[in-house]
Amino acid sequence: MFDFSFFVTSVMLGVGLAMDAFSVSLANGLNEPCMKRPKMCGIAALFSFFQALMPMIGWVCIHTVVQYFNAFEKFIPWIALVLLVFIGGKMLVEGIKNKDCACEEKPAVGIGMLIMQGVATSIDALSVGFTISEYNLTQAIVCALLIALVTFFICFGGIIIGRKFGTKLSGKASIFGGVILIAIGIEIFITGIVL
Repeated sequence: MFDFSFFVTSVMLGVGLAMDAFSVSLANGLNEPCMKRPKMCGIAALFSFFQALMPMIGWVCIHTVVQYFNAFEKFIPWIALVLLVFIGGKMLVEGIKNKDCACEEKPAVGIGMLIMQGVATSIDALSVGFTISEYNLTQAIVCALLIALVTFFICFGGIIIGRKFGTKLSGKASIFGGVILIAIGIEIFITGIVL
């Protein structure tokens, strides 16, 4: 039931799925270089939650309403593109307006925006439900928890790196973060449409 291959596969899925969330975490760190540790943990936990939730929703869909999930799947790249371009564009505009702001004056990313980022970066993980469809419920839950754990550490690292460079880049960091988010949205869209 839980062999070595199961854990390796789950961890690798976590690493693969966390890359978009890592980039967004990096952008958040760039945007808010004075971010405190509790908020850093909260952001990493939020992304972890969504990265675990989406494969589970996909798994449930495969085992219940698979025909509806198949119809919805073609919209996933569009949803991710719209959300990330919106968030990235907003960050870009704020970065241009507040280019010379000091650390304390920079606008922080709010909970609503973080939830949108979490959904946008994890929505493609719905299709992982296909990958783990042969798992029973216990295996699917353990796999989702491993994905969440891997995502947490990767995102936390992304925020730390972003903060470090955000302090060095000063006002330009928010602009750079916005460009990263828009690029991720375009990458998810192109990958989703081509594949």
